[in-house]
Amino acid sequence: MAKGGFPGMGGGMPGGMGGMMKQVQQMQEKMARVQDGLASRTVEAESGGGMVRAVVNGKQELMSIKINPEVVDASDPEMLEDLVLSAVNRALTAASDMAQAEMAKVTSGMLPPGMNLPGF
Repeated sequence: MAKGGFPGMGGGMPGGMGGMMKQVQQMQEKMARVQDGLASRTVEAESGGGMVRAVVNGKQELMSIKINPEVVDASDPEMLEDLVLSAVNRALTAASDMAQAEMAKVTSGMLPPGMNLPGF
């Protein structure tokens, strides 16, 4: 066997396995900072032409719902339910996209193209 250990295990990498482990640890620390920061960032989405607005933070927690009184109709609660679901789902999608974009900045060059982190 050639000097440097198993193929693909860092024999040719500067710093070898220890250097790779240090990079992984640094990436984990950066990811933790990004996740903390996502808690304070919000996205807003609407439905019904702005009649219902949902605000979600970067950790995909629903922060608020605003409903225009004009859309409240006691004889048609299903319409309001649909508008709320639509606004919340749009906001959750936007929050997920924001989190993925922030994590991509941290992991650029570390993960193969197209591979996402679990939960993002």
